[in-house]
Amino acid sequence: MILEYDCEEESDDARTALDGYKWKMAMWDLDQSLRSTTKHGVSMSDKSKEATPEEMDMADKIRDAIRDILNEHNLNLD
Repeated sequence: MILEYDCEEESDDARTALDGYKWKMAMWDLDQSLRSTTKHGVSMSDKSKEATPEEMDMADKIRDAIRDILNEHNLNLD
């Protein structure tokens, strides 16, 4: 696949296209951090501490929200 951008105004579009994989990996890392909180009880703010029930609940809700948003855009982390 060849992506071609002809002018300076399109440079942001080019950077967005080139950084797509980085965005996916960043979202994957965020999802895995949230998963550690929901599944293993690891605190998001301090990995050496146990997560509170509220933190675990919020992490679960955020994971669901991320997946819903990705699905709305026909994207997934898998």
